[in-house]
Amino acid sequence: MDHKFIKKTSIPGLLRLERPIFSDERGFFREVFHKDELEKIIGMNFDGVQMNHSHSESRVIRGIHAENWNKIIYPVSGQVFIAIVDIRPDFPTFSQVATFTVDDSNRIGLFIPEGLANSLCVIGQEAVDYMYLVDAYWDGSDTRAIAWDDPDLNISWPIKNPIISERDKNNPRLRDLFPEKFK
Repeated sequence: MDHKFIKKTSIPGLLRLERPIFSDERGFFREVFHKDELEKIIGMNFDGVQMNHSHSESRVIRGIHAENWNKIIYPVSGQVFIAIVDIRPDFPTFSQVATFTVDDSNRIGLFIPEGLANSLCVIGQEAVDYMYLVDAYWDGSDTRAIAWDDPDLNISWPIKNPIISERDKNNPRLRDLFPEKFK
């Protein structure tokens, strides 16, 4: 069931948060999400315990990361391409990719449930600030990730020659993590 401000996507559990923007001569105001609305749609509690802020320069690709938590992401500035991968081996949408481009014309948030991996790619010359609220504390032990250029995912990244961390350059392919799904 869609809600007025929460929309389903092609991947079960991945939701677009599209609350209205109120603008005037001072700028704008937006509520990113309402906990009660989200919990009604997802059918469980979402208790955000840690809020993170990531700043990425032009041409950066981060991810594809799959920590064991539910999260709400909200790119607050710049233009960003977001790729979400379903890595839940028991779901029919396993290995499916959903992509979104977020900028000032459609500043949406996303609810990403545990079992999905996400990444972002900065488009254009402006850096991107990206906020995310998670329901578990990060302690450094949960670093599961997938290769950003995994040929099985065939993600059409909108830039050439990206800037990628050493960690993300060495992430395994999805078939390395779930060989039984690729027989």
